[in-house]
Amino acid sequence: EVRLVASGGGSVQAGGSLRLTCPTSQYTDGYYCLGWLRQAPGKEREGVAMIDQSGTTQAADSVKDRFTISQPNDKNTLYLQMNNLQPEDSAMYFCWADRGHCPSDVALLRYLTAWGQGTQVSVSS
Repeated sequence: EVRLVASGGGSVQAGGSLRLTCPTSQYTDGYYCLGWLRQAPGKEREGVAMIDQSGTTQAADSVKDRFTISQPNDKNTLYLQMNNLQPEDSAMYFCWADRGHCPSDVALLRYLTAWGQGTQVSVSS
C-alpha cells in the first residue's frame, strides 16, 4: 500500500460542490483498487466510494446519487466529484489505493489501514 495525499477540500454551503483529487500515477496498470473514505469527529470511519482498474465503481448509499468516483483515461489522478453537499458530509476525506481486487463492499474500506493525508470538507447549512 502507498499512502496517498488527498486535496481539494474546503468550505461550502449546503447544495454546493467540491472535487477532491488524489495522485495515482503508481496505479495505471494491472489489478488495483482505489477508494475514498471519510471520518467526522466522534463518528466511525465510513467507506465512501471505490473504483477498480476496469472502471467498476461502488458508492455508499448515502452518497451514490450525489458523489462520483473516477480515474480518467490517463489514470494519473483519482477524483471524487461531490455535488449537492449536505452538512452531514462534513468530514476529513482520505484516499487509498492498493494492488489486487477491491473489497466486496465499499463499507469494508473502513477496516483498511495505510490511509494517507486527508483533506477537510466542511458544509454549512
